[in-house]
Amino acid sequence: MLLIEILKTILLGIIEGITEWLPVSSTGHMIIAEDFLKLNVSDAFWNMFLVVIQLGAILAVVVLYFNRLNPFSKKKSPAERKGVFSLWGKILVAAVPAAVIGLLLDDFLEAHLMTPPVVAAALIVYGIAFIVIEKVKKNDTPKCTSVEEITYAGALKIGLFQVLSLIPGTSRSGSTILGGMLTGVARPAGAEFSFFLAIPVMLGASALKLLKYVLEVGFSFTGEELLILAVGVAVAFVVSFAAIRFLVSFVRRHSFAAFGYYRIVLGAIVLAYFFITK
Repeated sequence: MLLIEILKTILLGIIEGITEWLPVSSTGHMIIAEDFLKLNVSDAFWNMFLVVIQLGAILAVVVLYFNRLNPFSKKKSPAERKGVFSLWGKILVAAVPAAVIGLLLDDFLEAHLMTPPVVAAALIVYGIAFIVIEKVKKNDTPKCTSVEEITYAGALKIGLFQVLSLIPGTSRSGSTILGGMLTGVARPAGAEFSFFLAIPVMLGASALKLLKYVLEVGFSFTGEELLILAVGVAVAFVVSFAAIRFLVSFVRRHSFAAFGYYRIVLGAIVLAYFFITK
C-alpha cells in the first residue's frame, strides 16, 4: 500500500511542478487528478499536502536564480547589489495585495469558490483573455524588457492583478503574466517576475497552510506522512526545473495564445467531468 501511495505522490509532484509555473492553473488539474490520485490520508493532511508541496517548486526558483537574486554576492559591484535589493523591494511590494487579501479571505475562498464550476469558468475566461490580449498587444513595443526595468508602481499593478489568482482556476502565474503584459512588460520579463514573486507568495501560503494544519491536528505526523511530504516536495522541485526552463525558452519565441486555447479545452473538460460525476 505504501508503494502505491508513493507512486501517486510522484504523479502529484509532477503535476504540481509543471502546472505551478505554466499559466494553466494547478487547481484545474488537481480537481481532475483528485479522484484518481487522492492519497489515503485524512482530509486535513491532503489539503495541507497540496499546498506544502509548492515548497519544492519554490526551491527550484531559488536554485535556478540564486546568483541573480543574491544581493550579498562578493562578485557583484555595489551598483549591482543595490539593483538586487531594489528588485527584492519590488517583489515584496507586488506580494502585499495578495498576501493581505488572501489572509482575510482564505477560509471564505476555500469554502465557497473551490468548486469545479468556478474553476472551469476561470480557466475559460482567462484562456480567452490570453488569446485576446495577445492579439491586441501583438504589435506593441514593451516598456520593460527586463525585470530590473519594472518600476515600483508597475510592480504594485502586477501585484494587484495577482489578487485575481485567489479565485481558483485563474492561475497565479497566469494572473501576474497577464498583469505584466497589460502594463507594458515583455513576455520573458513578465514570466521571470512571476517566478520571483512566487517565492514570498508561495512560501507564505505554504507556511499558513502548515500552521493551520498543526493548530487543527497538532504536530503529529506519521512516518508515512513525512515520507509522502518529502517525496512530493522533491519531485515538484525536480520537475519545476524543467517547467521553468521550458517556459523561459517558449516565451522568447512564441505568444501565450497556445496556453489560452489549452485553458479553454481544460475548462470544458473540468465542467464536463463535474456534471458526469456529480
